[in-house]
Amino acid sequence: MTTEKGFTLIELLIVLVIVGILSAIAIPQFSATRERAYFAAMKSDVRNLASQQELYYATNYEYTNSLADLGFVASEAVTVTTAASSSGWSATATHEALGPAEGCAMYYGTATAPTIGAATPEAEGQVVCTS
Repeated sequence: MTTEKGFTLIELLIVLVIVGILSAIAIPQFSATRERAYFAAMKSDVRNLASQQELYYATNYEYTNSLADLGFVASEAVTVTTAASSSGWSATATHEALGPAEGCAMYYGTATAPTIGAATPEAEGQVVCTS
């Protein structure tokens, strides 16, 4: 008699079930990590915009609405909008992978505090995100 080596169908099915359970645990964790990365990119962009606005103000004694004048480039898939006057500015950042009500906001000076979703900065210079 010859002995055949290999796995039985039951053994293969058990391995597939175990792999399925492990992937069901890992996929939600990956989604949460990706969302945190989106918010980190938006928060970073708003802080970089704040630095650029202050550098522009130091040179021109006013703030600007033009991101090109600031030399500001947003992160990939992040949209930053700004409103500025001579004595203050506000900005919001959204990510295309998230809904329009998800994002980060900041203001400085006499500008009106922007609202994104249910989040509004409580103090000037504070970055607030919806999540």
